[in-house]
Amino acid sequence: MQAWQVHENGEPGAVMRLAEVERPTPGDGQLLLKVRAANINFPDALMCRGQYQVRPPLPFTPGVEICGETEDGRRVIANPTLPYGGFAEYAVADAAALLPAPDALDDAEAAALHIGYQTGWFGLHRRARLEAGETLLVHAAAGGVGSAAVQLGKAAGATVIGVVGGAGKAAVARELGCDVVVDRRAEDVVAAVKEATGGRGADVIYEPVGGDAYTQSAKVVAFEGRIVVVGFASGTIPSPGLNHALVKNYSIMGLHWGLYNTKNPKLVLHCHEQLTELAARGAIKPLVSERVPLTGAGAAVQRVADGVTTGRVAVVPSLETPPETSPGTSLGNGAVA
Repeated sequence: MQAWQVHENGEPGAVMRLAEVERPTPGDGQLLLKVRAANINFPDALMCRGQYQVRPPLPFTPGVEICGETEDGRRVIANPTLPYGGFAEYAVADAAALLPAPDALDDAEAAALHIGYQTGWFGLHRRARLEAGETLLVHAAAGGVGSAAVQLGKAAGATVIGVVGGAGKAAVARELGCDVVVDRRAEDVVAAVKEATGGRGADVIYEPVGGDAYTQSAKVVAFEGRIVVVGFASGTIPSPGLNHALVKNYSIMGLHWGLYNTKNPKLVLHCHEQLTELAARGAIKPLVSERVPLTGAGAAVQRVADGVTTGRVAVVPSLETPPETSPGTSLGNGAVA
């Protein structure tokens, strides 16, 4: 089969190599899945760089989220078991962790439903207890993680403020349903949020960026508000002033979704049931901005790493490479001729 492999750590576009390899052999309790679509997540780029908390042995195939097909024809959502990730024609996953792909979503959308939406649901509902009528502020609202939080916030009856970087991403955030969109490149985020909320601030802040985004969050969180820390896409991990949390009466909450798979897997299934219902009635629908063939995965992961994409980018092995955008012949390092 064809699979992208990482033999050394570095930028995805430089270290991901498309190769012909043997199909992986499932271990005890595992199944071999035909990859119908693989969603690209920021952790895929971090793993290529060797900067993620999980460091699979080299060489490995990235791709932590797929819609796959079992040998008996079931369409499922899975987190592949590394080192046999999803940017390949076949992947391996634990049988007990497979989830049915919602009928309301196509393969690429189903692949994008899992990590981002589960993280959003747990962050907003399990951790922050978001209520209808509250104000939700979402940083990086046009990205893969942020777009899921925007849709889930609207489905919960919240007023959603989306912070984005650039006019193009602002347009995407509006299409997603944000009630207010703040372009951090053209506006003062703190002033804009305070104006939009009458000076009160946001009840819940969904923060996957870190750095300046967290600093802004602390300045605009409302009395008894909740800041949900989801990640650090900016590369800068903030150091919160706990005295500030004390004098303003707000909570700082961490959300590492992956822990629920081992600490309370029943909640993961419950969440998937909730997401499936929301998808069935059209309340949520993953924004898949781009579908690329398997040959385009290396370049696509690099674009996600560079922060130039919106929504989700999905790798679909069955897609043929369009002649007008042919990537040429692989040179073995992610570059093309």
